[in-house]
Amino acid sequence: MLRQKPAPVAKDRYCHFCAHNMPAVDFKDIQLLRRYTSSYGKIVPRRKSGVCTKHQRKLATAIKRARILALLPFTTR
Repeated sequence: MLRQKPAPVAKDRYCHFCAHNMPAVDFKDIQLLRRYTSSYGKIVPRRKSGVCTKHQRKLATAIKRARILALLPFTTR
């Protein structure tokens, strides 16, 4: 008889910005933006970061602005 593996437990995800009542994402807050970029410098998708749609759009714009101003690197390779 084959045994099935137990189903993985889903991790509760919540939007960091909604939970902390942050109305805007500041492109100058590098520590916060680094949390939402991968080790290669890519923007982390919503399904992994747990950010809501509205804040994901603002987050992507803030990361792009920080890259243009050389606060964040485009790539880390």
